[in-house]
Amino acid sequence: MRLILLALLQSMLLCSGQVFLKLALEKMGSFEMKISFFFSQFVNFWWLATGICYGSAAILWFYILKNFPFSKAYPLISVSYVFGMIAAVVVFKETVPPIRWLGVLLIMAGCFFIAK
Repeated sequence: MRLILLALLQSMLLCSGQVFLKLALEKMGSFEMKISFFFSQFVNFWWLATGICYGSAAILWFYILKNFPFSKAYPLISVSYVFGMIAAVVVFKETVPPIRWLGVLLIMAGCFFIAK
């Protein structure tokens, strides 16, 4: 049960990092090879949020890998795909076709069987 909760948290952090990365890139504007462009990115909050989420997810992943069997831990992070699909709908207002939701259900079923 502890592995499942840790894997869910790690997957949420990983997905949050991806969402923040997309938001940072949207706020970035057009790319320029100028020093002023790079300095302007330091005030983009979304880059900081991306780094915090990715860093936290990595540290938690290190803990999971050290303390749990790889064959159980690794497949459970595929739950991040489920969180990604939910974020696509909620945050980015994307329309997700039924076939993708079927894929999400299959991923969830696989995680259930692996956790058993």
